[in-house]
Amino acid sequence: MRKGTKIAVVGGVFAALVGGAGYGAYNFVSALSGNANTHTVAGSGPAPVRTGPPSRDEVKETSAKFFAAWEKNEAAEAASYTDFPEAAEQLLTAYGHDAHITEVKITPKAASGATVPFSVKATVSYDGKSKPLAYDSRLSIVRGVSTHQPLVDWQPSVVHPDLVKGDTLVTGGSVSPPIEAVDRDGVVLTKEKYPSLGPILDELRAKYGDTAGGEAAVELSIRHEDSGAADTPLVTLAKGRPGKLHTTLSARAQAAAEQAVRQYAESSVVAVKPSTGEVLAVANHRADAFNAAFLGRLAPGSTMKIISAATLIDNGITKASGPAPCPNEAVWQSQTFHNLKNMAPNEQATLSESFARSCNTAFVKYADEVKVDSLTREAEERFGLGRDNWKVGIQSFDGSVPASGGPDTAANLIGQGQVQMSPLNMASVTATAMTGVFRQPVIVSAKLDGRPLAQARGLSTDTVTQLRQMMNRTAVSGTAAPAMSGLGGSIGAKTGSAEVDGQAKSNSWFTGYHNDMAAAAMTQEGGHGGDAAGPIVAAVLRTAS
Repeated sequence: MRKGTKIAVVGGVFAALVGGAGYGAYNFVSALSGNANTHTVAGSGPAPVRTGPPSRDEVKETSAKFFAAWEKNEAAEAASYTDFPEAAEQLLTAYGHDAHITEVKITPKAASGATVPFSVKATVSYDGKSKPLAYDSRLSIVRGVSTHQPLVDWQPSVVHPDLVKGDTLVTGGSVSPPIEAVDRDGVVLTKEKYPSLGPILDELRAKYGDTAGGEAAVELSIRHEDSGAADTPLVTLAKGRPGKLHTTLSARAQAAAEQAVRQYAESSVVAVKPSTGEVLAVANHRADAFNAAFLGRLAPGSTMKIISAATLIDNGITKASGPAPCPNEAVWQSQTFHNLKNMAPNEQATLSESFARSCNTAFVKYADEVKVDSLTREAEERFGLGRDNWKVGIQSFDGSVPASGGPDTAANLIGQGQVQMSPLNMASVTATAMTGVFRQPVIVSAKLDGRPLAQARGLSTDTVTQLRQMMNRTAVSGTAAPAMSGLGGSIGAKTGSAEVDGQAKSNSWFTGYHNDMAAAAMTQEGGHGGDAAGPIVAAVLRTAS
C-alpha cells in the first residue's frame, strides 16, 4: 500500500485517500470541513499540519534527499522518501544489484511546480565489461494524505522512462541470442528504420534467437515480468553474433504501413498475402508498445458484415442479388437499431446494395432467421476464427464470435455486441473471402519450427463469387469508394465504425484487397471507417503488385 493511505468518512461520504494518487486528493478532509487539520505534538499543544501542494522548498529538499540516497545505492533510504516504499525499494535494489548499475550521478533541472526533471549518468558493468548509461527522466512531489509529508510520487518511470508497472532491470547474458531479421527478399529489418517492428522483433528474437543460430550478447535490459513480453535491450555491453531470421514481411509494404499509421493516433494495420497467408506488414502507432495489430480485441463494426453476409448466403437465407430491405430502423428483442445519419431507406434493396451502403437494419432484420450459433459456426468453421489455435509465430488473438442470445444476436451481425477482432483477424477474413481458402496468417514460416497451423473449411466458389462482387461494389461505388479511389486491378473493401461506451467518436475500421494483398486497419476514435482506417489500408494496398 502507498504510504499515507487514509480511509475517511466525512459527512456521509466514504473515500479512500491515497497519497500520490492525484494532486486533488491531498486536502479532501480539510476541504470538506473547512478547517485545517491539526495534531498534537507532545509537550507543545496543538500544532498546525501542512496541507496543500508541496512548497518549492519541500520539492527541492525531498527530491535532493531521494537523489542522494539513490546515487549511494541506498535503496531503502531512497524508497523511504516515496509514497510507495515497498515497490520503490524493490526496483531501486534491482537497479544496483541485478542491473549492475554503479557510479550514478543525478543532475536535477529546473522544477516546474512539483515536477522535477533530471538527467542520469552511470556505468553498467558485468563480467569485466562496462558501458556508460545516460538518460533523462522526471519525478513529482506530492503530499501524503495521512503523513502530510512531501513524498516522491512513485512510478517505475522515475527510475527509467521506459519502465512501467511490473518491469525491472537486469544485466547479463541475453536470454536469447540477437537476430538479424530479414524480409521476404532479404532486406534487413531494424527497429530504427521500422519503429513499429521494435516490440515484434524483440518477440521474434525471444522465440527464435536460438533457432536462428546466433550467440548471446551481454546486455542491460528491461524485463517485463508481469506481461511476459520479450526483454527490451537498453545497452549492449558485448555484442553477440546475430542469427539470420527470415520473415514473411515485405520491406516495401512495411514502410508504407509505418508511414500510414503515423498520420492517425492509436492506429494499427496488418497486410497479408491471400494466396499464402503470409503477413506482409504490421504497424502500430500507439502511446504504448502494445501490438494491437495482432492482439487487439475490439468490436469490428460493419467490417463484420463480410462474415454475416457469408452466413446469410451459406444458410440459404438470402443472396447477393436477393432481398435485404434497408428501413430507417429495426427492432430486435426490444432493442432498436439505426443506420448512419442521412442514409435513405430502401425497402427494395438487395443484399449487395445494403452491404455496399453498410445498412445496419438490413442485417438486423435477418436476426430472427439465423440461429443463435449460426454466426459463430460460420466464423469458426469457414473463416478459422475463435478457436484459440492460431500459431502465427508470435503472440496473436484469434478473434471471438460467441453464440449470443437476446439483442446481441442482432448486434453481433453488425460487428457490435460481443464480437471482438484485431486487424490481423479482419485481414485474414478478407483474404478468405477473396480466395475461399482459410490460410492461417504467419509471420515466420511454419517450416522453421514445425508448428501446426490452424485449419478451416473455407468457402464455396459460389459464396466467394458473391462476396467478391459485394466487396468490389463497396470499393467502386459504396462507402469504401473514396479511400479506394485510384486503385486498379482486382479490388474490394468494407468499411466499419464501431461505437464504444464512453467514447465521443466511434472506432474506425476498414478492410480491403488489391490483387494478392488483403489489409485491415483500426483507428481508435477515428470516426467512420473511411475517415481514418480507410486511407491507412489504401496506402498499404497501393504497394501490391
